[in-house]
Amino acid sequence: MTENRDDLISAGATWDDVVGGAVRRPDSAGYDDERVGFQLVAAHRPAVVVAARNSDDIRAAVRFAAAEGVPVAVQATGHGLATPLDGTGVLISTRRMTAVTVNAAERTAWVEAGARWRDVIDAAGPHGLAPLSGSLPGVGAVSYTLGGGVGLMARRYGFAADHVRRIDLVTADGRLRRVTATGDPDLFWALRGGGGNFGVVTGMEIDLVPVDRIHGGGLFFDLARTPELAAEWYRWTASLPEEMTSAVSMLPFPDLPGIPEPLRGRHVGQIQIAFLGSAKDGDELVAPLRALGPVFDGLQEIPYAESAVVFNEPDQPHAYQGENLLLRDVEPTGLPALTTLSAPTNPTMCVVGLRHLGGALSRPPAVPNSVGHRAAGYLLGVLSPTTPNQVDAVRAMHATALEPWSAHAVGRSLNFTFGAVDQDTVRAAFAPQDYRRITEIKAALDPQLLFRPNFLIPPSADS
Repeated sequence: MTENRDDLISAGATWDDVVGGAVRRPDSAGYDDERVGFQLVAAHRPAVVVAARNSDDIRAAVRFAAAEGVPVAVQATGHGLATPLDGTGVLISTRRMTAVTVNAAERTAWVEAGARWRDVIDAAGPHGLAPLSGSLPGVGAVSYTLGGGVGLMARRYGFAADHVRRIDLVTADGRLRRVTATGDPDLFWALRGGGGNFGVVTGMEIDLVPVDRIHGGGLFFDLARTPELAAEWYRWTASLPEEMTSAVSMLPFPDLPGIPEPLRGRHVGQIQIAFLGSAKDGDELVAPLRALGPVFDGLQEIPYAESAVVFNEPDQPHAYQGENLLLRDVEPTGLPALTTLSAPTNPTMCVVGLRHLGGALSRPPAVPNSVGHRAAGYLLGVLSPTTPNQVDAVRAMHATALEPWSAHAVGRSLNFTFGAVDQDTVRAAFAPQDYRRITEIKAALDPQLLFRPNFLIPPSADS
């Protein structure tokens, strides 16, 4: 940022003076386009949007917001929006900052703040490399990684946060910091797992892995014919190699054109497979699942660039709510109730999912970070499409569904929490000693709570 911008801030200039043509207000053209993200149950309504083009714009916005005493939120894609600004504050939109630079020799990528996983996948693919991306390539790479990141290769390589080398961050004092394990170890520890609580990330350097193809896709079952699918999948996961990452989802499929005939209008169980090995070895591993009689088999060797087919999630903006528990283990006697919850007869649609964790996810990374609860063996998630006036009823339904599993829970994953979160939920994402440490770092860097991330870490463990 130029000294002229600093001088303007101290002289009491306007947003337009400091940030230039990148400012949008409620009466500006393009304001709604900038503030609305993927999550449509709510949207930011800030006093000002800064459509950042580079780190200088971000520095100027943070410094000016601090001088004005107004809160700051950041949005790239808006998939995880939980606590929107309403009538005040500044929203920094990073959607224009999408550059990705690959260093094939070092197997790394520099990823700007607004890049989606699709941008990183496409840049890495020609080099025979892949990022530790998630199930939906349209999600923002930075926010996903700051929250931990449980991806398609997670059991083999661990959390995406475990493979970050450097983060460039604008803190509340307006400084652009280069944060590394050696240069700022406490902040580096906190950022990887602590989300956007400590500043605005302008970019990060991440590891890439030597993967260009996976044996992946979905096996789809009619749950009327295979009601024990979730229990069968759970038993199958007991002795898998780390190269196999999998999940099971249960949901009602609509009777609509474009959906394969065997699935239309049915209560479907979908087993999602991502295997880092040969098609022959992958087929041998999934043979017990195929023996259960899928009505549609989409499992095949695919380029990693096509990995979105593994979970086949909706890629268009919509309104939804979701909650989760990290489980030590699965209690098979509770699975029939989850299957029933996901049935078409439920008055509110509910997608129930279980992800197999363990493997590399259970081991500490080479450079420690704040990602919590590595002892969890499975993640149980519930998600429902909704409308704003249905949110309370949907959240109550989710709480009722998860309550019987609380005895098996070790905590929560904030990356799989879709909706407003309270402090108990945030606390449950970390080990107690880590929660205290991370609040101390928050207090040192942002005692005035300038930054309003999707989940807020307070500046005191007693808050």
